[in-house]
Amino acid sequence: MMAKTVRWTLAICVTVGLVGFQTPCDGADRPVERFKFDSGAQLEKLIKDLNYTPEAWQEGIREVPRLYITNIPPRWRDKTSKDLDVVTKKRVFFRLLGPLILHSNELIQSDRDRVMLIIKALRAGDKISPEDQAFLQETAAAYKVIDGGADLNDRALQDKLLRRVDTLQPSLVLAQAAEESGWGTSRFAVEGNALFGMWTWSGKGLTPLQQRSNLGNYKIASYETPLQSVIAYMHNLNTHQAYKALRARRADIREAGTKLTGWELANTLTKYSERGQEYVDSLHSLMKVNRLQPTDDAYLGDGPTILLIPVGEDAN
Repeated sequence: MMAKTVRWTLAICVTVGLVGFQTPCDGADRPVERFKFDSGAQLEKLIKDLNYTPEAWQEGIREVPRLYITNIPPRWRDKTSKDLDVVTKKRVFFRLLGPLILHSNELIQSDRDRVMLIIKALRAGDKISPEDQAFLQETAAAYKVIDGGADLNDRALQDKLLRRVDTLQPSLVLAQAAEESGWGTSRFAVEGNALFGMWTWSGKGLTPLQQRSNLGNYKIASYETPLQSVIAYMHNLNTHQAYKALRARRADIREAGTKLTGWELANTLTKYSERGQEYVDSLHSLMKVNRLQPTDDAYLGDGPTILLIPVGEDAN
């Protein structure tokens, strides 16, 4: 089957499996295309046509096209990744995950910008609209700053909210995804688009083959798309008590006016894995060996959104 691109005019909306939390659309006026492919060669041609290549990266081009893979096909684990050399396999993984990370950050940044404007108005004593008041309340609830009604004129609550509604550096996210999903080849990645090994005790998920009964009837959370997995992971780092140190360090760096790096934030993730500091060392090794630090400067281009849809044998 040949690759086929179909233009349509509907915007993308992604609903995450989190109560009361829905991401905005990917630009109400942005054209959306569906690119169906059943071979790596078809995908490689598209990527080359968009100048999303190693050569462009080496030249210092950090613009990334809006390519959103909609599913991790079983053939990636069972055949494609095995047929590729290690360098190419890693490159494919990073290039397809990169746009999802940047888009997730884009959505968070949009919310952060609005939250900052509202808080600035409140601190200046200005009256805010009912829409802004509702948005601030809903965002604070989604980010677990409040439970129910609360006085968001409280500066401590405002500061806490700003520490949580914030982006994460791509180098960190890429390294964790590679570490947690085995470069997208794990059972959880292929069967549930789960890239970060996040646990759940309710809702949709996959039961580990060696589930530890002493920890309860937990599952590995699964998702309809890889983008949902990235969004949920970022929400987890931005809200869970275990990652309070990451949020504090990020806020300190921002306040100091210095550059945020995934390398620095990785130092705070000793609680992400039972391996503790060894886990952090693994992330640093992934960043160093694969030269991920420059990805912190990457950004999404203004081109159309392109949904990458695997078709054919072993597509689902």
